[in-house]
Amino acid sequence: MKRTYKSEKINCAKCENLIKVSLEDDFGPIDVDLTKTPKEVTVDIDSDEQENNFKNEMKDLGFDILN
Repeated sequence: MKRTYKSEKINCAKCENLIKVSLEDDFGPIDVDLTKTPKEVTVDIDSDEQENNFKNEMKDLGFDILN
């Protein structure tokens, strides 16, 4: 199921590329909307465990998830 998460620390295309390069192998296609404030990251999540892993990976990259 596609889920959208918000993060305030994503600022530019370099941040977007870091997220995609680091996480798309594990989570599939990731869409980062840089036009929204806070920025939105949309990804296909299949389980609570995968969601927790995604949030932890984002945090490890320096991008805390707000929701």
